[in-house]
Amino acid sequence: MLTGTAKETYAADEALLTTRPHKLWMAAFMALLAVAPFLLNDYWLYLLCLATIYVASATGLNILTGYTGLVSLGHAAFMAVGAYTVAFLERETGLPFLLNILLGGLLAAALGAVVGLPSLRVKGLYLAIATIAFSFILHFVFVHFEGVTGGNRGINVAPATIFGHELSTYFDLYYVIMPVTVLLVLGAANLFRTRIGRAFIAIRDRDISAEVLGIPLLRYKLMSFAVAAFYAGVAGGLWAYFFRLVTPETFPLLTSIFLLAAIIVGGMGTILGGIIGAVFMTLTPEALRVVVDILSLFVDNAAGVLSPIRTVVFGGLIILFLVFEPQGLAEIIQRMRRFLQLWPYKR
Repeated sequence: MLTGTAKETYAADEALLTTRPHKLWMAAFMALLAVAPFLLNDYWLYLLCLATIYVASATGLNILTGYTGLVSLGHAAFMAVGAYTVAFLERETGLPFLLNILLGGLLAAALGAVVGLPSLRVKGLYLAIATIAFSFILHFVFVHFEGVTGGNRGINVAPATIFGHELSTYFDLYYVIMPVTVLLVLGAANLFRTRIGRAFIAIRDRDISAEVLGIPLLRYKLMSFAVAAFYAGVAGGLWAYFFRLVTPETFPLLTSIFLLAAIIVGGMGTILGGIIGAVFMTLTPEALRVVVDILSLFVDNAAGVLSPIRTVVFGGLIILFLVFEPQGLAEIIQRMRRFLQLWPYKR
C-alpha cells in the first residue's frame, strides 16, 4: 500500500510527475496520443481535434476563473480575436502558420489585459456582465469592420502549410493541434509552481489578504486575463485552420457558456478538470446521438422523437454534476485513485 512519497532532492520536489506509476501512465498516455490518428477514422479524429481545441481554450479559462477567481463570460470573444488574426495574416501576409497562431494569441492577450481593467473595481456577476459587454463590442467590430474582417461573409482561411505540404486533412491537422495543446497544458501546469501562479491562487482565496502581503492585485489580475486570453487566442487560431472559415457567428456567447460549463463539470482549479471537462462536453452529445441511432433500430421515428430529449439529457447531466459533484470529474478520478492506493486495506 502506498502511504507517501519521499522526496530526497530539490529536483524530485520540483518534478511534475513524482512517482514511477505516474511516469509510466503518462508515457502510455502520450504514446496513445501519438498513434491515435492511425487508430481512429475521420469522424472520431474530427471529434478528437475539436475536443483538443476546446481543451486549450478551457485550460486558459480555468487559469482565470478556477485559479484566480475571476469570472468571464467573454472567453469565446478572445477565441474570435485569435481566429480573425490568423485569417487576416494568412490572407494578407502569408506568414508561417505557427507564427500566425502565436500572433493571434498575443493580440488576444493584449485585449485580455484591457478587458481585465474593470476587475479591480468589480468582481463576480458584475465582472461577468462586463466581459459579456466586451464580446458584444467585438461582435459589432467583426460585422462592421469589413475591410479587415470581411463583415458578415467572414474570411476564408487557406490551408496551413509546412515545407510546402498542405495540412488539409484531420490526420495532418491533428499533429499540429495536439502538440500545441500539450505545450499549453504543460505551461499551465508549470505556471502554478511559480511565483505568478501562487499569486493567482492567493488572489482567488482572499484578495484583500493577498494585497496586504504585498501582491499587486491589478498587475496580477491583468496578467491572469492576458494569459487566459492568450490560450483562447491560440485555440481560436487552431480553430481557424481547422474549419477554414471565420465569421462573426463562429464564436457566439453560447461558446463562452460551453467553456465555463466545461471547467465546472471537469473541476475548477485543476488542470485535469479543464481537460476532461472539455472532452466530456464535446463527446457527450455525440455519445447521446449514438444512443438515439441505436434506439432508432427498435423505435419508429426515434430520431425525431428523441433528438430534443438528447438536449434535455445533456443539460440534466450538467445539473446533476453541479448538485452531487460540484468539484467535478477531476474529484471523482482522485477518489478512485485514492481507493486503488488503499485497497484492500480501506474499510
